[in-house]
Amino acid sequence: MKRLLISFAFICGSLSIQAADKDSAYFYFNKGLQERQEGRYMSATRLFETALQYDETYVDALLENATCYLEMKKPERARVCLEKAISIQPDNQKIMVELMNIYFNGKQYQRSLELASKVKTGVNTDRIKGLCLYQMEDLAEAEKYLKKSLAAEPQDAEVNYILARTYLDMEDYHSAVPYYEAAIKLDDSRHQRIYELGILYYTVNNYAKAYEMILLAGTKGYPASNDYNENLGLVSLYAGEYERGEELLMAVWKRKPNNKDILRNLAEVLYSKGQYDRSLVYCQKLLELDAKDGKALYQAGLNFQKSGQKERGQKMCDMAIEMDSSLAGLRRKKEIM
Repeated sequence: MKRLLISFAFICGSLSIQAADKDSAYFYFNKGLQERQEGRYMSATRLFETALQYDETYVDALLENATCYLEMKKPERARVCLEKAISIQPDNQKIMVELMNIYFNGKQYQRSLELASKVKTGVNTDRIKGLCLYQMEDLAEAEKYLKKSLAAEPQDAEVNYILARTYLDMEDYHSAVPYYEAAIKLDDSRHQRIYELGILYYTVNNYAKAYEMILLAGTKGYPASNDYNENLGLVSLYAGEYERGEELLMAVWKRKPNNKDILRNLAEVLYSKGQYDRSLVYCQKLLELDAKDGKALYQAGLNFQKSGQKERGQKMCDMAIEMDSSLAGLRRKKEIM
């Protein structure tokens, strides 16, 4: 009988201690809430940690603590809190969503995708799935979820952009254009995206729009590097802005005087646009650099032929083929055509 009374007393004592611990946890939790609401996040985390010392399964304290760590830009500490919380409540959708976002922002796409697949609430998980799958280079699956996400939230600039990039990586350039346009219309502050659209327009031969977008990217802050000016110069030529294009490309060439491709591009593009006299100027520059440049001589011959000096131009093309036998293929192609 005495042993039974001792056991009963022990149980009662344990229950009393547990109740006291619960009360203490609740006390420190409420103090922490007050501090968090006042924006004193460091103080709040100390109070939530104290609450958890009294009750380590206090999920609300873990969640509030995670919120404070996120406010303090400490996502790894927030993740630890949330992982503890989800181990206690494995079906808690709120915790899943928070963890999903933390893993995504931390570029742990596989884990974020796994959690997104378990979320059943009204959160747009198709967005996270699509963004993760794009980063994991599963483009076909990414396209599917990104389109579903846009069906729900068409004004999402980021998803429009990533879907555009998905089509770009799939080399479906025409499908990429409208999503680039939508992304930039929704957020025109991202000069890199504007520049990319300019290059995309150039790729699909929409030179007027390419010129417009590359110029706009520059006004938005895109660096005026040699590559930028070279691309803008080429687009200017194709768009009919010949003086502007020549000025830009020659400025780049002066910085890179051994780069014959710049002069060759000038000669070829101007020829394609019917600017034969302008094209001849750059053929001459190439020949001044290398008198045995068969390609430059051949291009010059074509310009003379188009300018009405057919015999002279033909002789130049024949001389060029003697210098560079690979050019004979160009003549055969022309004869077949």
